[in-house]
Amino acid sequence: MKILDLYIGRNFLKFFAMIIVIPGVLFGFFELLSELDVVGKGSYTMADALLFIILTSPGRFLDLVPITALLAGIAALGRLADHSELVAMEAAGLSVLRISLSVLGASGVIMAVAVVSGELLVPPLEQNARIMRARAVSVRGVTFTQKGFWAKRGSSFVHVARLIGKDAAEDIDIFSFDEKGSLKTFVHAQNAVITGKDHWVLYNVTKKVVRGMAVETGSVDHLDLESFLSHDQVSALELPPETLSTPELLDYIQALEKSGQNADHYRLALWRKMSQPLSTGAMVMLALSFVFGSIRKRSAGLRITIGSFVGIALYFFDQITMHAGLMLGLNPAVVAFIPFLVITSLALIRLRRAV
Repeated sequence: MKILDLYIGRNFLKFFAMIIVIPGVLFGFFELLSELDVVGKGSYTMADALLFIILTSPGRFLDLVPITALLAGIAALGRLADHSELVAMEAAGLSVLRISLSVLGASGVIMAVAVVSGELLVPPLEQNARIMRARAVSVRGVTFTQKGFWAKRGSSFVHVARLIGKDAAEDIDIFSFDEKGSLKTFVHAQNAVITGKDHWVLYNVTKKVVRGMAVETGSVDHLDLESFLSHDQVSALELPPETLSTPELLDYIQALEKSGQNADHYRLALWRKMSQPLSTGAMVMLALSFVFGSIRKRSAGLRITIGSFVGIALYFFDQITMHAGLMLGLNPAVVAFIPFLVITSLALIRLRRAV
């Protein structure tokens, strides 16, 4: 029986690898078209755009894992059904439940790879890609670091340790020098809110003024400043919540809460990291219902076509649920698990009729 388990699992993984490449490349092409608007700004070239697409491609492939699992399950088991191999397996004593567990076991490999990639591979690649693009489109006087930047404005140097989305920043230092190059003032802010294209509000500010050999220290609740970066530069450096690792998401949530910003987008991304592997398993269960269910005797092509429409519908349902949940201010954990619960319920209802 283990040989049959391996045979079924190998077929599923083979079709998964074949299917995910097509939409992955297609979406990468669409992303490249959008990058053409940035080509020509600063030193950003077509080669840079291609490198950006390559570095961000693992994240796009991760988004396709659930729907690809659905199509791979339909295609792999559909092929076995069309060649009467499933009938032979059942005649040999292999139950529908056992066949289903074989496919779910193979999908577990995909889920494990997706989880590890989402934590260890995608975040550094996304960060390097966006830093590379931000450096290319930036003006002189701005040096981007891993999560923030250094900027020169007149006789002052500004260091921002971390940008959090488009609306917040953390650990801001401002060094001001006189005509002789001596340090005149030092300002540190724990966090900042970007309220517009050209306006930053620093909070929990400590200011030190150097007067000869003495240093005067004072503090204020907030301080208004002009922006250190253009809106395009902030957007270029922004890391979408979906591309952050779990520890980074937790840090971002804490930082946004500290600055009084809404962190629901990042909370939702955190919960979706937990729900996506489960949604992938639910998609596999749904795929099984297309093979063992009411359309079992239909051709593989028809099953895949119907499965594609169902997968696309569920994908849009997932996106609509996510955006609607953010707009309505619903609990991010509930919003993240709604698609999984819907898919699982649909799959179990259909499988119950077949088993």
